[in-house]
Amino acid sequence: MLDLIGTAAAAAVVFAATDIDDIVILTLLFVTARATGRPSAWQIVAGQYLGIGGLVLVSAVVAAGLLVVPDEWTGLLGLLPIALGVRALLHRDDEDAPPVVAGTLGVAGVTVANGADNVAVYVPVFRTLGAADTAVLVLVFVVLVALWCAAGAWLGSHPRVTRLVERAGRWLVPAVFVAIGVVILATSGVVGHLLDLAR
Repeated sequence: MLDLIGTAAAAAVVFAATDIDDIVILTLLFVTARATGRPSAWQIVAGQYLGIGGLVLVSAVVAAGLLVVPDEWTGLLGLLPIALGVRALLHRDDEDAPPVVAGTLGVAGVTVANGADNVAVYVPVFRTLGAADTAVLVLVFVVLVALWCAAGAWLGSHPRVTRLVERAGRWLVPAVFVAIGVVILATSGVVGHLLDLAR
């Protein structure tokens, strides 16, 4: 019993450490949902679950040795939020512009792109866990995704946050997505790897 409690605590620490930046994205998505209705709240929650679930599944498969994902290439996922942010910046003065992220799959895609580095953390964790511990970890992640979504929704309804995004949202939300993508590319080492290949 104590082992399972320890596993649950460790899983909570792993989740919080690797997904703290998701709070920013979730907050922006919930503010956008309140202002435009797109994506809807249920699409944000479903997309977050789908994205985190995908990351956990890939990590488990890699940990089992069934798939090899070169770390240096996962950083290419940073191109997704950059593309979404640039598209939104180009249409920022267009009243009929599409939302930065549309639908469940859009939210899931951003979650996966933002969590590409999570795989590097999750894989060694999965390699050390037995079946019972893995089940506990997955259950903790399920609960914490709900907590993360609730925190994002609460922050997204906070008057100061809402006012800030309403005033500067046309450029702030896309700029945050571009910044996230740039950080993913910069910290993953993919740029250096591409430069090495070009030589």
